Amino acid sequence: MSKILTEVLESNQGYAATFTKGDLPLPPARGFAILTCMDARLHPSKYAGLSEGDAHVIRNAGGRASDDAIRSLVISHKLLGTQEFFVIHHTDCGMLLFNDDIMGDLLGKSLDTASIDAQGWHDNGKGPGSTDGKFINWLAFQDNEQSVLDDVNRIRNHSLVPNYIPIYGFIYDVKTGKLVEVPAAMRAGSPH
Repeated sequence: MSKILTEVLESNQGYAATFTKGDLPLPPARGFAILTCMDARLHPSKYAGLSEGDAHVIRNAGGRASDDAIRSLVISHKLLGTQEFFVIHHTDCGMLLFNDDIMGDLLGKSLDTASIDAQGWHDNGKGPGSTDGKFINWLAFQDNEQSVLDDVNRIRNHSLVPNYIPIYGFIYDVKTGKLVEVPAAMRAGSPH
């Protein structure tokens, strides 16, 4: 067993031994959902003041409004009653550091972990890689505020999202812990 697996299972034993939240209802108590990045520096329960059962938190690389993220938001509203959505990207996001061509090229060389330095990305693997990475939209971006606006617009204009749901757009600052409003996204996400 790996060290990480052992640590996780031991932590879970301690958590389960004092667990008291088994009777929480299925719908989120505070009636909202957050779409945010998977970055380990982001702790939505802390930056949004959440406890177990309060809100849905949907995470993916970049906090992007992918088809799967929208699927989750639609389920969150339609079946579980959430009435407000937050799109929260963050500063210093890894999605700002590459594009589809870079990712496709790296995966074409090997499937092993790459590295980055001042000269850019480098594949460190022995191969083989796969050309399948060339056919995926990795949803990388070059402008954080624009990506929040794009995602809010994508959700707002989706045929399965009711126009009365407010969609808020923010950037979480990883240096200060503050949520910074993206005004254009807030306007775009206003209910109508």
